[in-house]
Amino acid sequence: MLKGWFVGCWVSERQNFVHTNLYIRLGKIKSVNLLSGEKKKETPLSLKAEDVMVKEVITIDEKATVKEAAEVMNKFEIGCLIAVREGKAMGIITERDLLKRIVAEAKDATKTSVKDVMSSPLVVVEPSMDLEEAVKLMFQMKIKKLPVVNGKRLVGLISLTDIARFQPQVIKILKQLAIKQAAPKRMKKVIDYYVV
Repeated sequence: MLKGWFVGCWVSERQNFVHTNLYIRLGKIKSVNLLSGEKKKETPLSLKAEDVMVKEVITIDEKATVKEAAEVMNKFEIGCLIAVREGKAMGIITERDLLKRIVAEAKDATKTSVKDVMSSPLVVVEPSMDLEEAVKLMFQMKIKKLPVVNGKRLVGLISLTDIARFQPQVIKILKQLAIKQAAPKRMKKVIDYYVV
C-alpha cells in the first residue's frame, strides 16, 4: 500500500512519484488540513485510505502499446492502469489519457507506448492516510485516481467514485470544497452526480 500525508509535494526523479508526506515524529502521526494549513491529531475512528482502496491493482509495463493498455482496461472493465518499469510504479494511464493523447491527436495506438501518454510523476498516498485528507489531496491536485503505496510498493488504488459511494462524510467534505472553490472540470461530473 502507498501511504501519504500531505505536507507538501516533492518529486523524486529516482522513484518518479510526487509524494505526499505526513508529519511522523516520535511515533505520533499528525495530519495537515489542506484548506487551512492547521495541524491536527489523527482521530482513531476516521477512515483510512486502506479502508476503501482497491487492493488488486492492474498494472501494465510502460513499454506496452496503448492498444494493449486499452485491451487490458476493456478486459478488466476498469478506467485506468498503473504503468510500471521493472515492477516499480512510474505513472498512470487513464481512459481520459487515451481520449486526449491518442484519439484526439489521431495517433496510432499500435505504435504509441504507454510511457508516451501516461501521466507522471504519480501523486500517491500511504494506506494510513485519513480518507478526508486523501479526498482533499485529490481535489487540490485535480485527480480522480490515487495510487496507494507502502514504502515503494504499490498496494492499492482509490478512485473518487469509490469514495463518493463509500462514505457519506466524504460527500460532506466534497460539498464544502465545491462551495469554497469551483470543482475541477475533471471532477465535476462525479461531484454533480454523487454530491449535489
